[in-house]
Order: sequence, then structure tokens, then C-alpha cells
Amino acid sequence: WTLMGNRACIKTAAAAWASGFLNAALHTANTFSIPLCQGNTVDQFFCEIPQILKFSCSDSYLRQAALIVVSACLAFGCFVFTVLSYMQIFTAVLRIPSEQGRHKAFSMCLPHLTVVSLFISTGLFAYLKPPSLSLPALDLVVAVLYSVVP
Repeated sequence: WTLMGNRACIKTAAAAWASGFLNAALHTANTFSIPLCQGNTVDQFFCEIPQILKFSCSDSYLRQAALIVVSACLAFGCFVFTVLSYMQIFTAVLRIPSEQGRHKAFSMCLPHLTVVSLFISTGLFAYLKPPSLSLPALDLVVAVLYSVVP
């Protein structure tokens, strides 16, 4: 039996690509539209949005708040879809009659679930931590954990 047909698979992939492109386009357009005036040395190994915003000389609070709301909606939608997908996967795996088959299926799913959990938790920490916790070394470690390790 098939849990997900070709049409659903194509729609899911298209939604993932579209939401990722929309999020990237919004952040790129916003980044290129803010005036930067406080140097050009980024304390990261790549240009993270919070690091770039430290260089801004204008008060872009409303623009940033709107981007955060849009990004949060996209991220929440992806999170809900991921949780629902894993619920279906685990339900299907639990229906496998042999214990060896269930063990093999879970051994395939759990590493992926671990990587997804690491990505989501470190990404949330990186973007939602209070500014008082913003230490360059901690920011770098968290950025590596959510961008390179997964």
C-alpha cells in the first residue's frame, strides 16, 4: 500500500520549495533595503540576519516585526506539517506485523527525527534568545549546530 501518492509528493515538495524561496526573498529584499553604517565585520562565518541588523543605522522595527511574523507563520506551518507527517509515519510503522520490521523502520526514522529536532531547537534558540545572551562564541556555536551539523 502507498501512504502518499505521486501527486501529494509533488505538492509537498513544491510547497517546501515555495515557502523556502518566499522566506529567503523577503529576508534578502529587507536586508538590501536597510541602510548599514556601523562597520562591516560580521562575527560569524556567514552573514546571519541578526548579525547584519546590528549594523543598521535606521529604526527598522516595524519592518523586522513584519518579517518575523511572516517567517514565524511559515516556520509554524512547516513544523505542523512535519509533526503530522511523523505521526502518520509512526502510525504506519506500528502497524507493521513483525517486530524486526518495526525495528528496521524506526532505525531509519529516528536519525532523521534527531537531525530535524536539532535543527529546529538550535534555530529557535538562535533567533529567539534574548539579546543579553548574545555572546559571539555562543552565537557561532549555535549557528554551526543549526546550519552545518544537520
